[in-house]
Amino acid sequence: MNYALITGASKGIGKEMALELASRKCNLVLVARSEDALDKLSTEIKTLHGVECSYVLADLTDQQGIDKVVQLIEEKKLPINILINNAGYGLWGSLEKTELSATKDMMQINMMTPVELSYRMIPIMKASGQQSYILNVASTAAYQAVPTLAVYSASKAFMVLFTRGLRLELKNENISVTCLSPGTTETNFMNAAGMTASPSIIKKASKVIMKADVVAKFAIDGMFAKKNEIIPGWLNKISVAMTYFVPKALTEKIAADIYK
Repeated sequence: MNYALITGASKGIGKEMALELASRKCNLVLVARSEDALDKLSTEIKTLHGVECSYVLADLTDQQGIDKVVQLIEEKKLPINILINNAGYGLWGSLEKTELSATKDMMQINMMTPVELSYRMIPIMKASGQQSYILNVASTAAYQAVPTLAVYSASKAFMVLFTRGLRLELKNENISVTCLSPGTTETNFMNAAGMTASPSIIKKASKVIMKADVVAKFAIDGMFAKKNEIIPGWLNKISVAMTYFVPKALTEKIAADIYK
């Protein structure tokens, strides 16, 4: 039976991926910062699907939070064979007007936390001998520079390239590595990033938004199919394809117009 570790699991895409995996009889370890949300989701999953579901209350911008997650897995000898690096967020606004400490925290959780969790889970996955999976969550913002989301888009570009490289490193092992790059999704992302201060962004995003459960099903299906990259939705696929065939200056101007 599969056993998955999911970060950022209390809401949005992370929550929906947990529910999707539970429906496929996968045991779960959920990680997030909201104890009420984790407890409610854990109870719901165990009641509806009859699988094991524990959770860790942890702030993954902090080393102690990462250590807490790994310690639980090692102490309970949980046979993790699925790692979903979903936790992350964005900060909307110019670099100079954003608190540097907040930017550093975002960089930590968007980049270094997935790297460390991958580093610490890979030996467990190899030792299991079971087919294993790492799913890293990036964004369609990864494929071009995005002013007012400059550091966020760069951090997601890091995730795309990190995933591609790690996939090649592990190609002869029992571990498949996949990247999920969703576009605008019905989550708390825009509110948390501060984008609700811009009605024009909300209006534009509402035209292309996808439901979190739909994105989650794309993600889990693609992960088990051992896909390299998953881009849910045909509009998102087109927007990413444009970055390869249309001059960067044009795609970045379009991004700037959307997020200004």
